[in-house]
Amino acid sequence: MTNRIASATRPNVLVVDDVPANRELLEGHLDDLGYNVREARDGVEALEAVDALEPDLILLDIDMPRLDGIAVCERLKAHPTRRLIPIVILTASNDRNTRLRGLAAGADDYLSKPFDPKELLIRTKVLLRQRALNQRLDATEGVLFALARAVEARDRHTIHHAERVGRYAEAMGAAQGFTHEDGDLLYHGGVLHDLGKIAIPDAILLKPGPLNPAEFATMRQHSVEGERICLSLRSVSHYLPIIRHHHERVDGTGYPDHLEGSDIPIGARVTAIADSWDAMVSDRPYRAGLDQEEAVTRLRQGAGTQWDAGLVRVFLDLLDGGLTRRVTESQLAAIA
Repeated sequence: MTNRIASATRPNVLVVDDVPANRELLEGHLDDLGYNVREARDGVEALEAVDALEPDLILLDIDMPRLDGIAVCERLKAHPTRRLIPIVILTASNDRNTRLRGLAAGADDYLSKPFDPKELLIRTKVLLRQRALNQRLDATEGVLFALARAVEARDRHTIHHAERVGRYAEAMGAAQGFTHEDGDLLYHGGVLHDLGKIAIPDAILLKPGPLNPAEFATMRQHSVEGERICLSLRSVSHYLPIIRHHHERVDGTGYPDHLEGSDIPIGARVTAIADSWDAMVSDRPYRAGLDQEEAVTRLRQGAGTQWDAGLVRVFLDLLDGGLTRRVTESQLAAIA
């Protein structure tokens, strides 16, 4: 049993070099360190190997036929999840420019030829430890997203609400020219925005009628509770402004901190519009959803008081371009 467990946890290392002797030398060293080693002869084979089985570490030569190491590094570092695979570029000891090009492409480290076994040991151990940490953080994020969706499952009226909010927010970010990374942040922040409702009693969350003042005060705590749940997890710290502040209003009458205008984080301002829109057009236990024309009227009326006026215009343009249809179709496709 012990041997099987140890074997299952051996790191997978991909060695990419067009010179067989270099690959054999590295494989020998890495095998002695207890790693599972695969080889690729050029950049094309490297990408195919990553598709077949994502490695924990890549040792990547630069000068290779068909597709060089710089191109491989750039492609992997542009990928939403594979960018987290540590890449060590392999360079000649005096080739400073090549080394700098590799680092500029996103490589995590470099290793000079000829290889020093002790240096190889230290550099691979550090990067594999970092890889293991990232994987644990990914697992933690997965639990939080599962909790966020469990909140929705408590109420049939809000099933898939968070997913739609995330997609609307992501689309607004793209329309504003945000980076792909910021678009991902808006999407995931949208999915997590109501996580704190897991702390709200069913009697309040599922009440088939308007809330009284005491119940509403309890409901308003969900943004603070969501932040509290995530506060100690560094991997999700960048979502905290969205989770805490998505009910702030630009006129300062929102909650929990009564922030005004641009003091409200941009992600929260975006998510506030996405959240409000989906809430308005969706059925709730105490009312039917509004038709889109009425919801648009309310968005316009609240622009500059409840919501950021410029972002409302962005969202309305997206609605005119068929945003709700695209989000609905993508959601149906995911379910099918």
